[in-house]
Amino acid sequence: MVKHVLLTLSAAVLTFAAQANTVSESQQKYVAKYKDQKTIPTPEEMLINTDKEPDLSSGFTDLFNGKDLTGWVTRGGKSQFEAIDGIIKGTCIPGSPSTYLCTDKADYKNFIFTCEMKWEVDGNSGVMLRATVKPGDKFENVVGPQAEMEGFGGNFAGRGWSGGIYGQGYGGWEYPLWLDAHEEVRQALKKEGWNRLTIKAEGNTIKTWLNGIPAANWETDEYKEGVFGLQVHAGAQGTILWRNIKVKEL
Repeated sequence: MVKHVLLTLSAAVLTFAAQANTVSESQQKYVAKYKDQKTIPTPEEMLINTDKEPDLSSGFTDLFNGKDLTGWVTRGGKSQFEAIDGIIKGTCIPGSPSTYLCTDKADYKNFIFTCEMKWEVDGNSGVMLRATVKPGDKFENVVGPQAEMEGFGGNFAGRGWSGGIYGQGYGGWEYPLWLDAHEEVRQALKKEGWNRLTIKAEGNTIKTWLNGIPAANWETDEYKEGVFGLQVHAGAQGTILWRNIKVKEL
């Protein structure tokens, strides 16, 4: 009897896991769209983040002093960043390449990072982590994993991949939020008000949470340390606000 119950439970767990790694019906179109990207994972190999968001109450260092951009430097394009009343404001300059406000410190390895983001004008954005800055022919390139914060309209309307991981400058999507297991987090981005993004990087594992809801669970042996960077993506528009930017090194 006990053996029968255990076998039944094991079968149920396997069935749930298989369902969790199924691409949602609403997301099927992206399988074909991104099939040629070098980094795109197969649904079956993707790890699911089931962890509770880390405790954010103590042990953190503020990365933004609330007054000016000391400790930060603009990389890449010509979009603008400014400090205003405890908030960093990033404004897209049409025609500019993607632009990144990066930390001076360039050796963040194992950490819990968190910030809050809000849109004044819709536009694609994200937070680079363990990233490096490389020279280019016309402008610098910031290369590495990015926790996507895609906004609400344009090419991203209805996709819901904020909190996923994109390979900025080297390949494409590393962890798209297209599985049945990601249904809740795909609905988590708030158009009005602040959104909390949390990232935990420890060893070769990077996990993310959006407004407390588990998002990505990705493993890499390549990107081990680097800068944080706040992105204003190339485009016609975008005004993004950041606050409560802080990190706890592990």
